[in-house]
Amino acid sequence: MMGERTGTQEALFYGFSVEQHVPQSHVLRAIDRFVDLSGLRAHLSPFYSHTGRPSIDPELLIRMLSIGYCIGIRSERRLCEEVHLNLAYRWFCRLGLDGAVPDHSTFSKNRHGRFRESNLLPEVFEMTVRRCIEEKLVGGEAFAVDASLIRADVDRQRAVPGSDGLPPYATGRTVSEYLAVLDDAAFGAATPVVPKQLAPTDPAARFTAATPDRAFFSYSTNYLIDLDHAVVVDAEATTSVRQAEVTAQRRMIERTQERFGLWPERLAADTAYGEAANLAWLVEEKAIEPHIRVFDKSARSDGTFARSDFVFDHEDDSYVCPGGQRLRPSHRNFTTPRSYVDQDGFVRYRARQQDCGGCALRPRCTPNMPARKIMRSAHEGARDMARDLALTDAYFTSCRQRKKIEMLFAHLKRILKLDRLRLRGPNGAKDEFLLAAAAQNLRKLAKLIPIRSAVLPA
Repeated sequence: MMGERTGTQEALFYGFSVEQHVPQSHVLRAIDRFVDLSGLRAHLSPFYSHTGRPSIDPELLIRMLSIGYCIGIRSERRLCEEVHLNLAYRWFCRLGLDGAVPDHSTFSKNRHGRFRESNLLPEVFEMTVRRCIEEKLVGGEAFAVDASLIRADVDRQRAVPGSDGLPPYATGRTVSEYLAVLDDAAFGAATPVVPKQLAPTDPAARFTAATPDRAFFSYSTNYLIDLDHAVVVDAEATTSVRQAEVTAQRRMIERTQERFGLWPERLAADTAYGEAANLAWLVEEKAIEPHIRVFDKSARSDGTFARSDFVFDHEDDSYVCPGGQRLRPSHRNFTTPRSYVDQDGFVRYRARQQDCGGCALRPRCTPNMPARKIMRSAHEGARDMARDLALTDAYFTSCRQRKKIEMLFAHLKRILKLDRLRLRGPNGAKDEFLLAAAAQNLRKLAKLIPIRSAVLPA
């Protein structure tokens, strides 16, 4: 018999439990086990007044932001609507059925105020890293580093030529942040090259054509991950140039050593990190094996001898050419030893003109110059070490494992929907990248650490 609802009168009392209506398999149940905000209020206490009307609970704001970045809800206005309607979100935020959801403008006020002043978001991210270490998901032996371009919240049609500088009407918070990082090696001081275009609404965003797509304004998110389970151990926002990304790599390694006591034995990266100075920093200062392809442009395409055709004699500090002659930094003997390293960190090894003039191999060696010259980096020892490591099985293993960081970037853009920033300025990019990395760590914990079912009494 077909049933029919007959009464429309509402009950006077309800017995309803939000806890019972959230499925045990829900992703937020798995994530909630690893969200430890017990020290949040003590951390923020100096930034709140001890008198006046009570503020919105900062733990509620952080839990709501965690939902947004873990689930991929990019709009804070929509996040407030979803938390208001979704029982699982209310359960995660400890709101119950009648808890009030704060207005979306509250996030902006706290982000630009107390959260940034107290350096709270880096603390939230580091909380996830410490939990990953406690759960034995971080081996600490092998790391990988890379950067990915994230589009800035900028309309390229409103850009102005970089050589003209900022227009007079360009003012506000993002311009102040841009001026504050002009001397930062990760932003304005990364390269002396003047950007082709500037965005008045977000001048720190870099105009880049590094992808096959149409040129766009972007920031770079830099990840340092542990290769055991692809846990993000550090993240940093930089301008989108190679030099800034190398600077971020050094900062992240030092920060990881200082805050977590992690000293990796090897680092995997692509050729962008294979410049001589960076390899020397890894080998000589940090004792880290660089599983990195050397950044080398010594190969020639005109059929003449390349630098690899010359043999370096370490004892004599000279190169031996295919014809048996020697190339030296100087062919004169000085009473006082001299340094032949130039300002770019290179030593020029030159052959004598009389040796090259009558050589039968000159057409294949130096047809357009009176004598052959070879540039050798002052850090060539570290480059040679990286070349030797590239022939080992461990290097090929690192190359295979390094794909994990590319998968993290793909997950960041496709699943967490962070393919375009919503916040502007260097600080906004930093906030978004740290929260996204924290969300990826939380999802990793939820996936790899199963929920232990309660043991029923016998």
